[in-house]
Amino acid sequence: MTGIVVSPLARIAEMAVRHGAREMISLMAKEQNFHRPAVIKADRHLLLSMNDISFAGTGDLIAPQEAHVRAIVDFAGEWDRASPLLVHCWMGVSRSPAAALIAALAVHPDQDDMALVRRLRSASPFATPNTRLVAIGDDMLGRKGKLVAAVKEIGRGADADGNAPFVLPVSGSIA
Repeated sequence: MTGIVVSPLARIAEMAVRHGAREMISLMAKEQNFHRPAVIKADRHLLLSMNDISFAGTGDLIAPQEAHVRAIVDFAGEWDRASPLLVHCWMGVSRSPAAALIAALAVHPDQDDMALVRRLRSASPFATPNTRLVAIGDDMLGRKGKLVAAVKEIGRGADADGNAPFVLPVSGSIA
């Protein structure tokens, strides 16, 4: 079963090569520069500029918006699933796990939200999905509060140093 590789920025090239990823979603602050791994084609790389905040942005901060979530849903819908989807943010702890949950539900909408979130926690004790992205995704995907409740139930992840990539199974049971 193909999964979603969630990674910190520092390890995207390694993870793309190790897992054979050919498609990538980047959730980065507007001014953060990085190089797309050569194995990811430019037309299969979605770059979304946002800060890791869970409130409406002020000043130069860009909060996750509906347009960001719509882009994640649409991109996931075009993912051929022949190889893993790589999703990353700065540390791989908040924005990218939230985007991975949204992408998994976009491609397998019939799955149980709590089972999905438990797979996330099993794959990463550090993941703390961005609550604003989760809430927007929950609404956009018609989850009726189930995704928000599931993420709240698993709580905050353990403290992380931003060096713990993981694979989220898109569907199925906890391995």
